[in-house]
Amino acid sequence: MAKKKKSGILFSLFVILIVVVAAYVGYQIFFQSKISLKDKNYTFIYVKNGDGFDDVIKAVATEEIIENMETFEWLAKKMELDKNIHPGKYRITNGMTTRQIINLIKYNKHEKIKLTYNFQIHNIEEFIAYTDERLEMDATEIEDFIEDEKKMHDYFKLDPSSGFAMIVPGICEVNWAINVEDFFSLLKDRYFKVWNANRQKQAKKIGFSVTEVITIASIVQSESSIKSEQEKIAGVYINRLKKDMLLQADPTLKFANNNFDAQRVLDSDKNINSPYNTYLYKGLPPGPICLTSTQAIDATLNYSWHNYIFFCAKPQLNGFSDFSSTYSQHQRYAVAYQKALDKRGIKR
Repeated sequence: MAKKKKSGILFSLFVILIVVVAAYVGYQIFFQSKISLKDKNYTFIYVKNGDGFDDVIKAVATEEIIENMETFEWLAKKMELDKNIHPGKYRITNGMTTRQIINLIKYNKHEKIKLTYNFQIHNIEEFIAYTDERLEMDATEIEDFIEDEKKMHDYFKLDPSSGFAMIVPGICEVNWAINVEDFFSLLKDRYFKVWNANRQKQAKKIGFSVTEVITIASIVQSESSIKSEQEKIAGVYINRLKKDMLLQADPTLKFANNNFDAQRVLDSDKNINSPYNTYLYKGLPPGPICLTSTQAIDATLNYSWHNYIFFCAKPQLNGFSDFSSTYSQHQRYAVAYQKALDKRGIKR
């Protein structure tokens, strides 16, 4: 009798051991099995707006990182991924477990997309193309928003024609799947951090609208990056506007001719029939000619009061300029500048 009891206990222990081992093996398979990306350290899974559970499973399967997709799908349902799907771009690193992959999407641990809006973006078309390339939303959605007069006014108090003015240079970090409204809300927040009540008041004080200040500042910034020079250059352009003179700003010709890297403006550049050609058309161009820094905006809002109506880059090409109030003096400075360009072999 004792032997039977002992045998029963041993059998029970054996069964328990089998169950424990099976449970451990199952746990390792279902929860702890690690993926291998072979020749790379990471890959990405993209979950789009409106994607359902089947779409997520398909996106994972497309990457070919899971050996047994049926097991993965079973586990994903057990972990209630089907009830917690979040759009975004998800980084999958080598050695991750299936459980970790599921939790990335379940808990919305998406990869932030870094958008760098800098001076290499020259116009609204380049802004749209750059953004379209990096986010889920497409160019048409962005264009439609910018062309919507009501939305542009409600968000920025701008017209669609001056939409380029809404972009503040710098870095934005966003979800790859951000929708259009949230994206432009982000741009709006950045815009009004610059265009706070004080700067709006200052713009009104000097007699210009916000868009006009940004446009002047964009030209000023294109002339020099030195703040003290920017203030003096802004003073020249504002003096010209007050005297109803042509601005004759060389950077506007580069913009009009789509020749942004030109170091030298030629007489032939002045013939293009464009509203941005300030050698042909009086007043300011329709909008800014580049993404405009806060420094240039503040330099324009606090422009230097002087009698200069001409300026020309110094022959040292060091970012400083020679200023004059007479054309004859300006001509002497211009000749010295042209000789400096010739000496350096700068023809374009």
